[in-house]
Amino acid sequence: MALEHALLVALREKPGSGLELTRRFEKSFGFFWHATHQQIYRILARMVDAGDLTVEVVGQAGRPDKKVYRVTPAGERTLADWLATPAPMEQFRSDLAVKMRGASYGDRAAVLDVLRAHLVDHHVRLGHYLQLEKEYGTDPGSLDDQTRDQYLVLRGGIRLEEFWIGWVSDYLRAHGDDPATTAPAPAPTPASSPTSGPDDMTQGEIR
Repeated sequence: MALEHALLVALREKPGSGLELTRRFEKSFGFFWHATHQQIYRILARMVDAGDLTVEVVGQAGRPDKKVYRVTPAGERTLADWLATPAPMEQFRSDLAVKMRGASYGDRAAVLDVLRAHLVDHHVRLGHYLQLEKEYGTDPGSLDDQTRDQYLVLRGGIRLEEFWIGWVSDYLRAHGDDPATTAPAPAPTPASSPTSGPDDMTQGEIR
């Protein structure tokens, strides 16, 4: 997948500025496609030149003007064509897996420290995803197609974090470590905002 396609999906969900897109990638799309703000701005300009996006300068009171990007009909066709193209099998590459495999040839204690840190990170991310999942309610079948797709991608993220937690925990346990002592304490549930709802929470987020 090219970054252009991820941006087309994000902008089909909701038009936005480069800064807004960067924030949405940090919060959601970054789960499956990492991009820096420099990359996003560079690709947006290229997509405007190609005719896949339009850009509108919007004035803001007391703030600099911002450029809002929207998908053109040509961009919609570009995205539709890409969506219909068969996707290759995902290639799994992991530095952590190589460290796990090669730990006998170096400092195993240091590798275990690395694994513990990863385990904490995966627990934190899983907790975040589980909080997002609650915004969808208990009946995914009642969601509209766009929101259901976001929910199902979030479910993929949850399953991936559960996979990593289980795999790293197995490794630690096999080497005499107790993974339960590594997991962070559950974070307090934040109070719900009375002005937010599923539509507000799902636009541009992996949920």
